[in-house]
Amino acid sequence: MNILEQLGVKVEPVDQSWITKAVGRQNSLTKPPGSLGTLEEIACRMAGIQETLSPRADRKRIVIFAADHGVTEEGVSPYPTEVTAQMVANFLRGGAAINAIATAAGAEVIVVDIGVKSPIPTVDDSRAKIQFIRKPVRSGTRNFTKEAALTETEALAAITLGYEIAKQSKRTRVNLIGLGEMGIGNTTAAAAITAALTGLSPVNVTGRGTGADDEILAKKRSIVSNGIRIHEADLKDPFSILRVFGGLEIAGLVGLCLGAAAARMAIMIDGFITTAAAALAVRLCPASLGYMFAGHLSAEPGHLALLQMLQLSPMLDLRMRLGEGTGAALAMNLMEAALACFRDMATFDDAGVSGKHELAKEAVH
Repeated sequence: MNILEQLGVKVEPVDQSWITKAVGRQNSLTKPPGSLGTLEEIACRMAGIQETLSPRADRKRIVIFAADHGVTEEGVSPYPTEVTAQMVANFLRGGAAINAIATAAGAEVIVVDIGVKSPIPTVDDSRAKIQFIRKPVRSGTRNFTKEAALTETEALAAITLGYEIAKQSKRTRVNLIGLGEMGIGNTTAAAAITAALTGLSPVNVTGRGTGADDEILAKKRSIVSNGIRIHEADLKDPFSILRVFGGLEIAGLVGLCLGAAAARMAIMIDGFITTAAAALAVRLCPASLGYMFAGHLSAEPGHLALLQMLQLSPMLDLRMRLGEGTGAALAMNLMEAALACFRDMATFDDAGVSGKHELAKEAVH
């Protein structure tokens, strides 16, 4: 049994009997059954994950994996690779969108250098207490138009790091973990992964990423199409797809998903790149899907394709395409509201309110 199989067997499917119990409680609360719509589904799934009728998401964490991509040599992004390192420094200073939104959501932020190529600027003026883990597997991936982005050893090392961070999160009693990423060029890698997983045309799953103009978009689509063609014989399983296209931050997120599921922690997916990682994790370990929630729908075209493949409905659709874990952090507030209703609303019996069937009986008599 290889390491991936070992990680996968540790994930237990969510116990459906707990979801059934949660549905029973939902139907006893002082509201028409089903009237809170998706909020009820969210709460029932969380009750199943945590195996309790008092589910909570009060210890939230966003883990941002940062890494660079060799495919940026092909001009697939309007931004230089140095921006990855600069944005990591911005996270550590507390100056990015994810810092603001995570604060509003009451979530802590952890930043992981798993493969940043450029030197990360020194941060002396941090306005936020951000945990920084610096464990690069290598300085960015290789250019997948010329060779596989990662070796088997490198991909496994990145997955293992993500898994270990999930285990550490469980030890500190985190009960909701959000996926975040930073890496110039990673929408190109995610598009290639999406095309390989779904079988859809690269043209239909490759978007503008960080604001690519028409010329760069055409180049991205060509690069993804050529990557699929060049490596077609090697794209035989999810691990091979990850190894061929990268990136290290995506591999780290795969490990984080597997580790969180094994620890019975709920997983809040963010946008396109994190959903590509989640989809790979599900292909490696189908039981991990039961622990996943889709935070939002990105404007990237490949994101909808992945969510449809996973049969996950996004909680929010705000036309966002930033990444960083911002959509996941926003959805955490929605989840807390769903759980508050589930835990704190009175039942018909508690409130002395007649239910629908009781009113019908009274009318007969």
